[in-house]
Amino acid sequence: MMQANRRELVAALAVLGLSPMAAARVAAQGSTGGVKLGAPKPFSWAALQAEAEALARQPYRPQAKVAAAEAIGYDAVGTIRYRDDRTLLGGIRLFPLGRYAPSPVGIHIVENGQARAVPFSASLFTAEAGHAPPLGIAGFRAMTADGKSDWLAFQGASYFRTAGAQDQYGLSARGIAIDTGIDGREEFPAFTDFWIERAGTQDYTVYALLDGPSVSGAYRIESQRGAGGVEQRISAVLFFRRDVERLGIAPATSMFWYGEGNRSAARDWRPEIHDSDGLALQTGSGERLWRPLVNPPRPTLDSFVDSNPRGFGLLQRDRDFDHYQDDGAFYDRRANLWVQPQGDWGRGQVMLYAFPTASETVDNIVAFWNPADAPKAGQKRQFDYRLSWGSTDPTVVPAIAHAVDSWTGDAGRPGAEPTPGARKLVVDFVGPALAGLDRQSGVTADIAVTRGKLLAQAAYPVVGQSNRWRVTADIAPEANGPADVRLYLKQNAKALSETVLMPVFLP
Repeated sequence: MMQANRRELVAALAVLGLSPMAAARVAAQGSTGGVKLGAPKPFSWAALQAEAEALARQPYRPQAKVAAAEAIGYDAVGTIRYRDDRTLLGGIRLFPLGRYAPSPVGIHIVENGQARAVPFSASLFTAEAGHAPPLGIAGFRAMTADGKSDWLAFQGASYFRTAGAQDQYGLSARGIAIDTGIDGREEFPAFTDFWIERAGTQDYTVYALLDGPSVSGAYRIESQRGAGGVEQRISAVLFFRRDVERLGIAPATSMFWYGEGNRSAARDWRPEIHDSDGLALQTGSGERLWRPLVNPPRPTLDSFVDSNPRGFGLLQRDRDFDHYQDDGAFYDRRANLWVQPQGDWGRGQVMLYAFPTASETVDNIVAFWNPADAPKAGQKRQFDYRLSWGSTDPTVVPAIAHAVDSWTGDAGRPGAEPTPGARKLVVDFVGPALAGLDRQSGVTADIAVTRGKLLAQAAYPVVGQSNRWRVTADIAPEANGPADVRLYLKQNAKALSETVLMPVFLP
């Protein structure tokens, strides 16, 4: 096991070219003291905001990285384990540094308005013989009451996630997104310090200091675990060092490799592989939208203009194990992440950025709120919102049918020669709103196509299936597409379903 005193470690960090402030943090984590916490210091939410504001007035200093962490890959980091008997606040355990989380973070325990630092010590962890020693603290997780699993984790940049209602991690949230989808310009601000306060048996309030080239910020994240999943109340107070072209608030990051209707990228034997299968939106005017996810042939950016949205999020609607056949990753158990803005968010747009992936290990989907008024250097912004992580779809209501499946294939009559330059889109809707309706009930599909032509369409009840209707549409995209299709079921002038927004590409 590596042994180094403070002077040796600071000297080594100087060789790595780290700033004095960054070097001091890593040196403090590298001390070989016991588990005794640091001296108590007054702490408050107001003081953290003031610290973030002061930080924004200073030149940005990149977060420190420990070079030796590069050698600790995915498998190797699993050989370093936090000691159960060092668990903090009844359920908090720490993550070690590794290749994918090489930057040390500060951890502080808050009790009765006083914060005490948790100094790094190798004795906090156990490491298997012959493997790399622990090098520092990369983040933390909250354990279940029995200590056998964890339900909340903060690690890497500003990423955090929960295990939802079925004890299965999937997609992640981020504190902020900066210039996502702008070539070569995306920034990844990081939570550099955490203050953790226990609020109940399975409740924690996490305060975090965020820093990045364009912004610093103070975060208060109240997390509560219950039978239905995890609820979080978040307040983000941001201070901008410089102008930001595309600000992403409440970003969610997920993975979509392929699904039942998008298997062109499939190489694996499993029928579907994705953490989420669609973006749901409830607009400020009350409209319900569903955008199925796809693995696009090239990067895409969709924008959904709105004012004071009621909610949006990445969901895993398909929860049938047979559709995935994965008894290790359990994609059928992946949590939904639903965002509910609090207060006046004003005008803006929900953005969905996607890029191609050939692997389930790459998160290729990002969704976030982008305010219409881009922040300028010196400005302060505050955003409050709720995050709900669960297995129940928060957008499904009896009065409106919802989309459950979508497919694309050759256009034209099945079994006949395909229509050249066109694709067939098929969407199935389910819900009590469709009960008792048949082909004589006056139900039709309202379909609009941008950057393409609608060649044929149909809407009909699926034979032998209760309250299930199918819409088919032959679409001819302009050039290589995508054509943007907007469709819903209606009876005369009454909408019976949510609106599906779907890109259609030519193969």
